[in-house]
Amino acid sequence: MTAAAGLSPQSGAAIATANYAGYLAGAMAGVAAPTLLRSRAVYRSSLIVVVATLALMPVLTGDARWAALRFVAGCVSALVFMVAASALLTGLRARGQRQVGHGFGGVGAGIAASGVLVLVLRHDTWQDSWWSAAVLGAVLSAAAWPLRPSATGDHGTDPGAGPARRRWFTSLLLAYTLEGVGYIIAGTFLVAAIDQTASTTIGSSARIIVGVAAAPSTVLWAA
Repeated sequence: MTAAAGLSPQSGAAIATANYAGYLAGAMAGVAAPTLLRSRAVYRSSLIVVVATLALMPVLTGDARWAALRFVAGCVSALVFMVAASALLTGLRARGQRQVGHGFGGVGAGIAASGVLVLVLRHDTWQDSWWSAAVLGAVLSAAAWPLRPSATGDHGTDPGAGPARRRWFTSLLLAYTLEGVGYIIAGTFLVAAIDQTASTTIGSSARIIVGVAAAPSTVLWAA
């Protein structure tokens, strides 16, 4: 998009920021209104909106419109992730922690899949990349369509927990926040940084390696 659509690095960063702001807004909405995470209608509607925002990126041009689309995509993506995470934790926990790890490994697999998609389409137009991502998203959404949100949600934090448990949760929250900051910076600019001194093939390949490494890491962590 920087080469063919006139997207500057500053605009790209702003659009990425809008996407992450959407994730935060969606996550906070799920915390403030837990009923959203127990609604199958909300879950399925969010899947549809994720695909729609991907397909509309080549149609609605302009930095402001792109940023708006990515913000909305972030909101609904957060809801989908929270529904899936809750369903994993409540539905697979009895079968062993490794099963839960396999489920979260889908994030790494998705990173790798998007990297492969861009690598294969590197000689096509930037619009083709977005439309292909929408098709891939639609296929994966169809596979995820039957998922049933947890009826009760996963109550990982008990309001009545003692001081020791609250301290552990605070430490975990701080660590996860710092990890998120590092991930966002690296995830946003990894490929662009590599492409400054190497070919686009190497940049996209690096993203694939990140995804392939992330996929089994959740299984190892759960074990």
